[in-house]
Amino acid sequence: MRAKRIAVVLLLVVSALSTVAWAGTRAAPEPDVRSAPGPEVPALARNWPVGTRPAVLRGWEPPSRAYGPGHRGVDLAAAPGDPVRAVAAGRVAFAGRVAGRGVISVDLAGTGGPPLRTTYEPVHATLPQGTEVTAGDPLGTLEPPTPHCTSSCLHWGLRRAETYLNPLSLLPPWLRHGTRSRLLPVEGVPTPTPGI
Repeated sequence: MRAKRIAVVLLLVVSALSTVAWAGTRAAPEPDVRSAPGPEVPALARNWPVGTRPAVLRGWEPPSRAYGPGHRGVDLAAAPGDPVRAVAAGRVAFAGRVAGRGVISVDLAGTGGPPLRTTYEPVHATLPQGTEVTAGDPLGTLEPPTPHCTSSCLHWGLRRAETYLNPLSLLPPWLRHGTRSRLLPVEGVPTPTPGI
């Protein structure tokens, strides 16, 4: 009887200790999917993916954790059938359907390893995987609206490996803000003489 009591007490002690040990551990944190600003995303885009300066219907909202809520890209106003263009030189990494939507992805040239990858959806791709593209080359046409947007839009994303980044950071300030070059008057330079 005494041996039985000792076994029960030991069992209770071991159970209590394992519960305390388990309660004191923390689950491994989910990887942070936000990017640090800076040189990770060079402003190498030469054009917008649609239009000349489309309205941003929904901006980039990075999630605080890997599977948390957020918006891992930007939604740009565009109409079905509008051409969708590569924003920079690269190679088509994927062209096909994902969850019923047309998607095309481009690995951007000269952006290190793994390369930066832009994604565009919903797009009817006109180029196959492996095609080399330059900035402004047509990738396909915008498909009819999906439930992702309240109106017709292009969802434009950017990532490096599994880290989502803000695709607008690819745009240099002159392209993003629509600033234009202008000529200023030059003083002190003689007027050219015709025929010389």
